[in-house]
Amino acid sequence: MSVEIPLVALLAVFGYFGIKLFRPPTWLVVTLLLGGFLLADTFIAPVIEGGAETGTQIVNNTND
Repeated sequence: MSVEIPLVALLAVFGYFGIKLFRPPTWLVVTLLLGGFLLADTFIAPVIEGGAETGTQIVNNTND
């Protein structure tokens, strides 16, 4: 049996509990979110996407 959870929902849960448990400063959370959003529109985006795909393949044990 396999369960499929949308990535956004999983990230929201991890983010919620991460903020509740570790209590990072608000400026740090905002800076990381804004920085990630801004990096998505630069020349580094394909490298980030490739790294995310490779990490997903490693975690899921798939070889495409």
